[in-house]
Amino acid sequence: MREAVQPKYNKVKATCVCGNTIETGSVMSEIRLDVCSACHPFFTGTQKIMDTEGRVEKFKKRYSKPEQK
Repeated sequence: MREAVQPKYNKVKATCVCGNTIETGSVMSEIRLDVCSACHPFFTGTQKIMDTEGRVEKFKKRYSKPEQK
């Protein structure tokens, strides 16, 4: 393996938006995450819906079953 061609592998801290930090290895100098295992809905069991334009309500209104009498 030629040393001049290979990138330098460093220990870095990956920082999430929620404040959680994870130590890992990477060729990058710094890693910033949007979602990590501490704040991801799959791991936490909570659901966060970012609905800025009313898309969820529009979808529910369009595809909901009509009430039966």
